[in-house]
Amino acid sequence: MSLNWKEIDLILQELHLPGSRIQEIRQPDWKSLVLELYHPSGPWKLYMNLSATHSRIHRLTQKPFTSHSPQRFVELLRSRIRGGKIVEASQPGGNRIVRIDILRGGESFVLWVRLWGPASNILLTDAKGTILDAFYRRPRQGEISGGQYSPPLQTEVSSDQSKAKKYEVRPYPQKQSFNQYIEEFYHCREEEEQKNKLRNELERQLNAQETRLHARLKSLQKRKEEYENFQQWKEQGDLILSHLHEIHKGDSLLSVRDPETGRMVAIPLSPTLSPAENAEGYFKRYKKAKAGLQVLEEDMQEIQRQLLQISHHRTLLQTNVDLTTLTSLLDTQKIKKGEKKETPTPGLTFTSQGFTILVGRTAQENDELLRHYVRGNDLWLHTRDYPGAYVFIKGKPGKSIPLETLLDAANLAIFFSKARESGAADLYYTQVKYLRRAKGAKLGTVLPTQEKNLSVKTDENRLRRLLES
Repeated sequence: MSLNWKEIDLILQELHLPGSRIQEIRQPDWKSLVLELYHPSGPWKLYMNLSATHSRIHRLTQKPFTSHSPQRFVELLRSRIRGGKIVEASQPGGNRIVRIDILRGGESFVLWVRLWGPASNILLTDAKGTILDAFYRRPRQGEISGGQYSPPLQTEVSSDQSKAKKYEVRPYPQKQSFNQYIEEFYHCREEEEQKNKLRNELERQLNAQETRLHARLKSLQKRKEEYENFQQWKEQGDLILSHLHEIHKGDSLLSVRDPETGRMVAIPLSPTLSPAENAEGYFKRYKKAKAGLQVLEEDMQEIQRQLLQISHHRTLLQTNVDLTTLTSLLDTQKIKKGEKKETPTPGLTFTSQGFTILVGRTAQENDELLRHYVRGNDLWLHTRDYPGAYVFIKGKPGKSIPLETLLDAANLAIFFSKARESGAADLYYTQVKYLRRAKGAKLGTVLPTQEKNLSVKTDENRLRRLLES
């Protein structure tokens, strides 16, 4: 509900605009303007709002938000009327159009404030009515720079007494001025409207997030059921390692007695893989399922936590929560929406004596690890005379790499290389900072310097511990 002509008249009577000097002009948002004025009785602010439903003019006591960059109309007003003196303010003919006459440096200007709901506007003209600019430029209505402006002759004050009674000043507490009442009334109403808008947006986002989380939870539950039998892959890998001497390349099945149950177990083998590679395949499936199950359970717990938080936010929305809290909740939802999962480290990751060991199994993984995941003081290992994985031991400040960790890394380097079948190999190792990329060579190819030699026999127990971890 906007102001009627009688209310505008009362506001103008209370304001004492004539005699005030314009010290500053500000535009808090896209629909309002503030004049900072100085009157012999003291400084004060005049607020003009062009909202379709709340168009109004009144004294402003609260501190308005100020846009960081002055808008076009504000810059023009500052150049023409800042420092000027208001000589008269009126509402000619009761048209809900306020005329403010301003004098600056011997030049006269008129600021027209039209409070017509959706058709509201503020225009600055010279003394002859030529439009210098408008808050909203409306070419069809001729409200543009250079156009002519003259207020309409129609008036809301009708000779018909029954119609005239339609417009009255709304009741307000007599302990307040009408300006104070109008400022508080619209401030509360706009704050409530803003709260409702934020509530609706939050409810929409919470519903969308809840739907996504339930779908994700259902998908994770299905995958969890597939992973829950991960122990069988480890047991089958153990049995293959225990019977390596009985398996030959090309075998498609291993039938052995399970030492725990005493029953015969048939383990499918890949004829194209060696016995050790078949064992590795089962350990990989075990490790993937075990790690996957742990990640799944953590993800499911996180989803349950988020669903609980959504429920808590919904409860908050039903209470008389303030605007600041609603804005904060909405910002939180936007941040969550923008969150991204971390990219997993390429290759395989192992732990030894508190040190991290990274294994790149392909040229792509080797290159990716070298470029983005290791530093100059980390250790690099590779088999001599055999193609294979790059193995890195991540260094720790002030700590030397233990021999056990070096042997663990060496065993992994042999296991993930063509030297695996021989069960032993010579390796060289050096710090990453002593690796040089070979020009024109294949992806991931490096030339080591200051390398040291290491001869290692593979240790079945050591490998089993690493692969099962």
